[in-house]
Amino acid sequence: MKRQKLILILVVSLVFSIFVTACGNGNEEGTAGKTAAQELKALELQSIPSMDSVMAQDTVSFTTMNNVMEGLYRLDPDQNVVEGMAEGEPEVSKDGTVYTFKIRNTKWSNGDPVTANDFVYAWQRAIDPKIASPYGPYMMDGKIKGAAEISAAGANKTDYDVSSLGVKAVDDKTLQVTLERPIPYFKSLMAFPTFYPQNKKFVEEQGEDYGKTADNLVFNGPFVLSDWKGSTAAEWTYSKNKDYWDADTVKLEKVQWNVLKDPQAAANALETGEADITPKLSSDIVPQYEDDKRLVKWLEPTVFWLKMNQKDNKALQNTDIRKAVAQAINKKDFVDSILNNGSIVANYAVPREFVKNEETGKDFREINGDKLLPYNVDNAKKAWDKGLAAIGTEAVELRYLTDDTENAKKTAEYIKNQLETNLPGLTLKVESVPFSVRIDRENSQDYDLQMAGWGPDYLDPMTFSDLWLTGGGNNKMNYSNSKYDQLVKDAQTTLAQKPVERYEALAKAEKVLLEEDAAIAPIYQRSSNLLVSEKVENFTHHLVGPEYSYKWTSVK
Repeated sequence: MKRQKLILILVVSLVFSIFVTACGNGNEEGTAGKTAAQELKALELQSIPSMDSVMAQDTVSFTTMNNVMEGLYRLDPDQNVVEGMAEGEPEVSKDGTVYTFKIRNTKWSNGDPVTANDFVYAWQRAIDPKIASPYGPYMMDGKIKGAAEISAAGANKTDYDVSSLGVKAVDDKTLQVTLERPIPYFKSLMAFPTFYPQNKKFVEEQGEDYGKTADNLVFNGPFVLSDWKGSTAAEWTYSKNKDYWDADTVKLEKVQWNVLKDPQAAANALETGEADITPKLSSDIVPQYEDDKRLVKWLEPTVFWLKMNQKDNKALQNTDIRKAVAQAINKKDFVDSILNNGSIVANYAVPREFVKNEETGKDFREINGDKLLPYNVDNAKKAWDKGLAAIGTEAVELRYLTDDTENAKKTAEYIKNQLETNLPGLTLKVESVPFSVRIDRENSQDYDLQMAGWGPDYLDPMTFSDLWLTGGGNNKMNYSNSKYDQLVKDAQTTLAQKPVERYEALAKAEKVLLEEDAAIAPIYQRSSNLLVSEKVENFTHHLVGPEYSYKWTSVK
């Protein structure tokens, strides 16, 4: 009996010792000597419309690409531009227009090497009018040598040669880029997905299917994408790319994504451990988490506005009708009662707290202030009556295109109430559709009004100003003003190296866009709020380009 009692005591002591060791030292390898599984469950509001870097045009697609692909550069957790496929500092010509990059020795997920030719091929696809990339001309015209000429030739249906674009492979590992002019933000621009490389052999083998499912893709980024079945898919997976050149930095082994359009359901999923990261929260949820450590929030340099499509719409072709719409919405009430998440009223097209003039150190917003097109019911009604008289009618019906998320539906309900109440004779027909459908309808200009947002692609006001150039790839509402075009062109060319004059030209263009033409109706500058589990370390969001990076994220 004594022997059995002694054995029992020893066993109990050993178990207690193991328990103390496992629980008493947070620096050791987790419970019972095991490290935390480097896996996360994340939620998204929308499906991924496209994974072809040449054809994508939305935040969800670009953010996914940012995690499974890589260009010359990327942004780090501190918003700094850091090396991606570019190895070492590039050689730059004395006049600042020719950059020569060394491409690091790495490979695609199918084993093929990443070469300078992959960049040349992708960029030529992006500028080729036959491909009709929505972002290629926008990102390259006036920046990369020869891009504007190729775009113009395509528009005029004349001959062009994509090989005249200012990008060439000196050899397999040397890429040379020639610019139209020196661009101070060039490295930041190169972090954007439109400038990612593409494996020519693989793309051509896939043909029209390239980028439409995970099986029709190859990857060169921190992760590889799997389980994505196309633009309506409700789930997909990131898995660590073992062949990524900086794989040692990547801690996560897996991120499982699911689409959940209801923000409250997303918050509930985090509470029950079914999710570790939510999408952005709606206004009714944010107050519940104001003092919660899991709430991550920041003011984005992203502006939301009503786009007013002038194509084939007699009412919206009238400046007074547009001014009426732009001034009939109580933006302060909207951000306070509907959003209620820290977003602020926007009476401007270029956001606050985004960029400062390199010479004066002043925020771009200081030039024009923040009251270019404010809420004013009296002025709205006067403009409305004048516009109705000019087009010879007493009633107008407009189609309002929006997403089918709960947040979008709440916004649509508010906008409809404001416009129909403040502009007698106006009927707003709300059309809520899936995100990918909205993108398609915007591209074909099948809408009258739509709430659209724009986040900067690089660190310069031009990323907002050149949206509205005549025929621009992101205009998609038939706005055109030669005065506006000239001011932006001057900022791109003759004033490119004159910071003060350049900002003044872009500020004048903003006044033309809003005060003279009311081409868009700015509503708010967004504040982001989402929930991140306390077990997540180094959650990384960005202020320009793709929204999130998981390269540096890990599980405690």
